[in-house]
Amino acid sequence: MSDLAALTAFRHALHRAPEVSRHEAETARAVLAFTADSAPDRVLTGLGGHGVALEFQGAADGPTVLIRCELDALPIEETGRPDWASGIPGKGHLCGHDGHMAIVAGLALALGRDRPARGRVVLLFQPAEEDGSGAAAVLADPRFAEIAPDWAFALHNLPGLPLGAFVVEPGPANCASVGLRLVLNGRTSHAAEPDKAVSPALALSRLIPGLAALGQGGALTPDFRLVTVTHATMGEPAFGITPGRAEIWATLRTLTDDGMQALKEAALHLAGAEARAGGLTLTHDWHDDFAASTNASEAVTRFRAAITASGIPLANGFGPMRASEDFGRLSSAARLGGAMAFLGSGETHPPLHAPDYDFPDSLIAPGVTAFLRVIRDLCG
Repeated sequence: MSDLAALTAFRHALHRAPEVSRHEAETARAVLAFTADSAPDRVLTGLGGHGVALEFQGAADGPTVLIRCELDALPIEETGRPDWASGIPGKGHLCGHDGHMAIVAGLALALGRDRPARGRVVLLFQPAEEDGSGAAAVLADPRFAEIAPDWAFALHNLPGLPLGAFVVEPGPANCASVGLRLVLNGRTSHAAEPDKAVSPALALSRLIPGLAALGQGGALTPDFRLVTVTHATMGEPAFGITPGRAEIWATLRTLTDDGMQALKEAALHLAGAEARAGGLTLTHDWHDDFAASTNASEAVTRFRAAITASGIPLANGFGPMRASEDFGRLSSAARLGGAMAFLGSGETHPPLHAPDYDFPDSLIAPGVTAFLRVIRDLCG
C-alpha cells in the first residue's frame, strides 16, 4: 500500500472514532500504532494530557523544528454520510483534525525512512485544542522543556479558500477568544407575588444586547472586538415561581491579547453595574481561553518558500481567522518563531464545525509535501 493510501485509510479510521477534548486516549494509541514502524528516536506520551510527541534526530547539531497537529474532535452530531462516518453518537471530526493528524503521520513515515541531517524534528499530536486547554497543558508539562523548539509550524484546513492552496501571512493569524459565564443570583417568590422576589429578569434582558454592543465585529483591524451571546437561562421551567437566578454565556473575541484584556474588563464592568442595579449578586468564571495566534515574519518566509518550492499554489488576500487556535501559545514558545498556515478546503466546502463537514482527502499530499520541504530546508 502506498503512503497516501495508508494515510487516507488512517484518516478514515480516526474519523470513525472521534474523541473530544481531554478524552483522546484511544486516538493517541492509534497514532502510536500507526507510526510505530517509523521508529522515532524518542516518544513522549501523556504530554499535557493525551499528547504524543515523536522525535527524529539528525546526526549533526542543528535547530529543533516542531510540527503540530491536534487530536480532538467535536461534541457535534455528524449528519454527513461518508463511508467512514462517525460511529460515536454526538461526536464528530468536523474540524478536520483527523486530516491534520494524517498529514503529520505522513511526516513520521518519511522521517522514519530518511532522518534529518541535523537538529531534531518533533511531531506533536496535541490534545484538547478545541477547548483551548491543550497547548497550555503541553507547555506546563515539565517534559516540554526538553523539546525547546527553535521553530514551530502548523496548518489548518479552511473552507472558503481554493482547494489545495495555502495562505500564510505574517502577523495575526487567529483571534484571541475566551468564554465568560455570568451568574446572577437574587431571590425567588410565588409568581403571584413578584414584588417579593429579587428577579434577574430585567438585568438579563439588558445584558444580552449590552454585551453584544461591546463588540460588534467588523473588519479585522487591531481594535476588532466581537461579543457573541451563546447561551442564557433564567429561573425554573414552571409558571408558579418568580425567577431568582439567571445565567448568561458569552464568547469574547479580539485580534490581540491586549485588546482581550480591555474587553474582559468592559464586560465585567457592565455585568457588575446591572447586578447592582437589580440588587443581585454576581459571580463569573472564564472558559475556553485562547491566546491570539501571531505568525513570526521569518517563520512565514521559511514556510512560504517551502510551499512555493514544492509547486503548491499560494493564495492572497485572506486576512486573519476570526476563529481561535491555541497554536499561538506553542508558536510563542519557539525561540525563533512559528507560523500557522491555512490550506484551502474549497470555496463551497461545508464550513468548519458544520454537521456535514468532512476533511478533503486530497489535502493530505500537499500538507505532507509542504511540511516536509520546511523540515528539509531547516534540517537537511
